[in-house]
Amino acid sequence: MRTVKMGNSHSVKIVDFANQKCFISERDAEMDARATRAVRTAIADAKFCKKPIAGYDTVKKKAYIEYANGERKYVD
Repeated sequence: MRTVKMGNSHSVKIVDFANQKCFISERDAEMDARATRAVRTAIADAKFCKKPIAGYDTVKKKAYIEYANGERKYVD
C-alpha cells in the first residue's frame, strides 16, 4: 500500500492487488469487480460502434483520445 498526497491536505491510500484482501472487504471487492467489468463493457461497446475512446498513456504520462482508425490525439 502507498499513500498519495493531494494538494488540498488530503491523502489517498492505494492498495495493490496482492494486498487487496487485507484492506478491502469482500463486498467492496465485489463492487470493484463489477465496476471494472462495466467499464470494460462500455469501452468494448464504444469500439464496436466506432466511437472515440479516452485513455491514458503511462509511458508519455498524457491523456489521449483514440479514434476508430487507431489514431491517437494527445490532450495538452
